[in-house]
Amino acid sequence: MIRSAYACGKIAQVHAGETRPWLQGARLTAWELLRDRIPVTLLADSAAAYLMQRGGIDWVIVGADRIAANGDVANKIGTYGLAVAARAHGVRFMVAAPTSTLDPEAFDGRAIPIENRPPEEIVAFAGQRVAAPGVNIWNPVFDVTPAELIDVLVTEKGAIEHPDAVSLRALLTRDHRVD
Repeated sequence: MIRSAYACGKIAQVHAGETRPWLQGARLTAWELLRDRIPVTLLADSAAAYLMQRGGIDWVIVGADRIAANGDVANKIGTYGLAVAARAHGVRFMVAAPTSTLDPEAFDGRAIPIENRPPEEIVAFAGQRVAAPGVNIWNPVFDVTPAELIDVLVTEKGAIEHPDAVSLRALLTRDHRVD
């Protein structure tokens, strides 16, 4: 989607979060954008809200690992914080995901199990322990963004503004692709 929007002149610059603790944004997202000659600036995950506050962002675009029947979205940890910051700063928030992530059996985000990852992922950096010995660790890999914080959901079957249970059911019954 970002490639198409860039080709149409709708996106001039992408700011990609590093996506800790696995650094997918630094390792994969930035690499793919650079490979496609799309201007990208990598930033610390914690800098995104400040950039929004300064007016440097028009849209936040994220993926989804799972979407509940009511439109709540489970995605990489930090997505909920981005949505809250986007709302606070008048930045629109978009989820781009295939319909295969829609789970009509999960009534809302509370029905989506959130995996906790090993503490080692955040107590060490480059093989060196950086956290104080004995500190407690909480390392969820996903969080849930409430549907009311989502401005647009884009799938291969179309886009829905302010997704909810009714619009998601209708989307699932569509049998055509939108190009």
